[in-house]
Amino acid sequence: MAAENPAVEIRDDRAHGKLVAYEDGAAAGVIAYFVMSPEPGALVAVHTVVRPAHEGQGIAGALAGEFYAMAAREGVPVVPLCPYVAKWAQRHPEQAPVAPEELVRGARRQLGSHPELL
Repeated sequence: MAAENPAVEIRDDRAHGKLVAYEDGAAAGVIAYFVMSPEPGALVAVHTVVRPAHEGQGIAGALAGEFYAMAAREGVPVVPLCPYVAKWAQRHPEQAPVAPEELVRGARRQLGSHPELL
């Protein structure tokens, strides 16, 4: 559960590169991501999408917060290529350390090998 919307349950579907938020058992939003190689390089957020019926309820913020918390638990940085996650990180610097620029460049290069996320 996340502070921005405590009614949301968030589950990591690592096999499909999705961090999914559920509200009342239904998928409400998702961060699409990939793990940089060589593992464990970084978690790279590519897109954040919230279903229209759930917009404005803190779902995206809950997802971004959990994404950074998940990375912290795994001891890896986050590269926020997703504009929403990047803005969230700027607003929450205590929870979202800035990724080194060389890591960001590497993530952009590796994104090309994940066409399912483009």
